[in-house]
Amino acid sequence: MHEDVGYPPQEDLSAIGTNQHFRWLYGIVQWLVVLNLLDGIFTIVWVQYFYADEYNLMLRDLALGDHVMFMLVKLTLVSLGVLYLWRNRNRPLAVIAIFLAFLAYYLVLLYHLQYTTHILL
Repeated sequence: MHEDVGYPPQEDLSAIGTNQHFRWLYGIVQWLVVLNLLDGIFTIVWVQYFYADEYNLMLRDLALGDHVMFMLVKLTLVSLGVLYLWRNRNRPLAVIAIFLAFLAYYLVLLYHLQYTTHILL
């Protein structure tokens, strides 16, 4: 009988929720927070200087008035949501929600960049 002496144990590639998966997911979570920050910065610039609107009804009044409070509330709410999803990362629905949130903020960033090109040109 042949034994695999001296070889590292093989990771089951069909398993879900491995350390490698969670490292990947953690990177996506970090980018999600960064994209939220960029969305807040772009929103303040557009609202302040180019008369754009904030589409989030909960944050609209803050975006028009107190920018520091707007960023604080925006970053806190999204960070709490991301923390909740991260703590439940063993559940498939939480992982799907992380990916959907990342996709949503990525698309919002693309919208901001498109808006930027129209203003600059």
